[in-house]
Amino acid sequence: MRDMPLTLTEKIIQAHLADGEMTPGQEIGIRVDQTLVHDATGQMATLQFEALGKARVSTKRSVIYADHNILQVTSHNADDHAFLRTAARKFGLYFSKVGNGICHQLNLERFSVPGDTLLGADSHTTTGGAVGELAIGAGGLDVAVAMGGAPFYFRMPQIKRILLTGSLPPWTAAKDAALEILRRLSVSGGRGYILEFQGPGVQELSVTQRATISNMSIETGAITSIFPSDERTREFFALQRREGDYRPLSADPDARYESTLEIDLSSLEPMVALPHSPDNARPVRAAQGVKVAQVAIGSCTNSSYQDLMTAARILKGRRVPPQISLIVAPGSRQVFLELADSGALADLIRAGARIMEVACGFCNGVGQAPHSGGVSLRTANRNFPGRSGTPSAALYLVSPETAAVSALKGELTDPREFGAPIVVRAPAAFQVDDSLFLAPAPPGEETEIIRGPSIAPLPRFAPLPEALAAPVTLVLGDNVTTDDILPAGAHILALRANIPAISRYIFSNVDPDYVERQKASAGGFVVAGANYGQGSSREHAALAPRYLGLSGVIAESFARIHQANLCNFGLLPLLFKNPADRAKIRAGSVLSVDDIRAKVASGKDFALHDESAGAEIAVRLDASPRQIRVLLAGGLLALASSAKDA
Repeated sequence: MRDMPLTLTEKIIQAHLADGEMTPGQEIGIRVDQTLVHDATGQMATLQFEALGKARVSTKRSVIYADHNILQVTSHNADDHAFLRTAARKFGLYFSKVGNGICHQLNLERFSVPGDTLLGADSHTTTGGAVGELAIGAGGLDVAVAMGGAPFYFRMPQIKRILLTGSLPPWTAAKDAALEILRRLSVSGGRGYILEFQGPGVQELSVTQRATISNMSIETGAITSIFPSDERTREFFALQRREGDYRPLSADPDARYESTLEIDLSSLEPMVALPHSPDNARPVRAAQGVKVAQVAIGSCTNSSYQDLMTAARILKGRRVPPQISLIVAPGSRQVFLELADSGALADLIRAGARIMEVACGFCNGVGQAPHSGGVSLRTANRNFPGRSGTPSAALYLVSPETAAVSALKGELTDPREFGAPIVVRAPAAFQVDDSLFLAPAPPGEETEIIRGPSIAPLPRFAPLPEALAAPVTLVLGDNVTTDDILPAGAHILALRANIPAISRYIFSNVDPDYVERQKASAGGFVVAGANYGQGSSREHAALAPRYLGLSGVIAESFARIHQANLCNFGLLPLLFKNPADRAKIRAGSVLSVDDIRAKVASGKDFALHDESAGAEIAVRLDASPRQIRVLLAGGLLALASSAKDA
């Protein structure tokens, strides 16, 4: 491949290839330059890194961000932050304090580097693709292993070109382009792909706009997305006063792509994703008039200077109706300071906005839950049922422009009705203050890790047994999200460092009796349809079910990150060879297989015996040869420990 024309993705992978060959569908390992975790994924990742026995991280830079669990109504979150801060200092990571901002916005501003590889324990790590960085989300254990210097493994993807032409019309935003891509590809149409953006339309998008699109690419099921690093990228780095990190990067002119999706930006219009999926997208004009209770502007998708200044200009000199709750959450302290110094913050406050802390907040259900049955317009990236903290709420995803105009009207409104378009220009340079990034200790300095009562020991799991007989403890449909498996929300997120405690909430919004039923079973299987485990990277959605005794999941297909998490914790990811067999399995059916270790080790298809129906269910193990070794050992940590002890 070295002499062949390469896509931008292939160039970066080739430069970082540590294991395998760049053949689509085959597993490869790449060297990781940077990692990020946060205070909802970092607890487990840090404990796992410690269990690997490494003294310090081996990456160019690794960062822990405190941005998710910021609601301190008990000691849980403060305990987690003390643990993460001191562990970061000991193990060589930077720590971003509460109040500094959202990991993806901050990482883009301060640490993104074109051509680098970034692995993050959060699915929206893909935001880094806006500057030509290969930024991939993964489970915390994969990130912990990468922090220790090992490659990150995934299947070599197909590369889909997203060819952009034209430019966005007035009142149409990058969020609308992202929703149009989702409308065309769906929440699973990007699975197995990296989306690579090209075309003259790319030059019309700022890095901020590219970041919105890159951020939401994961909602298609894609591994990540990437834009070229060009003059617009250089301008962004100059604004951040780190032009030295810029370098131009692009695909070869005659690079080959598996397929191309062409989007004429000029033809787009304001879009909205209706409940309860990001791909349930259509023009705002086709759905306008819906009465709104809450409008929330922010999240890692739309909390930049450009986004919030646009909203502030719309709201300036106006007030939202008294029945509307308007919430604004800046993405970083840098953005917050710019809003304050420009007077835009006062404009937002006078308009009736509640200014939230610079954090994820409403996006992952930490505060600002709407009232029962309420309609909430949000500039976030997901509108899954219950994600807001209110199970009966209806979440609509829109751009900041649509959100602000709709807040003034009290109902979903096409922003083109507002009048002359708002044009926001960046300042000559952004204010740079990195004082809330705490540097690690110098090598050799003694550092004590603070472990409050919220920090529980890591659970350990036995190797795969010789035979397996377990009941089907839950039967589900298509597009099961990690929010379905382990709900978001402040009361649950606060338990991310304690697997026994958080496991009580597994499938709690789907089947309140599941946990007790699973705990009473000797093993167990979950049966589902297509795209099982879409959404967040949260490895707790695999780790906690394994702790409860689950043996595996049988589905028609898996989302990439969740499939890897299942393997990492010794849960069998099994695919139906005949999708029609899915309808034959009933909850409570006992599925058995003899010589399961030998069958898994062979990597060949095998059958599960349905003892209740007397039928054979043909399955295929969705695992690479490396993952098979992980499954046999009982999980990645168990395999790493055995290698360390050998």
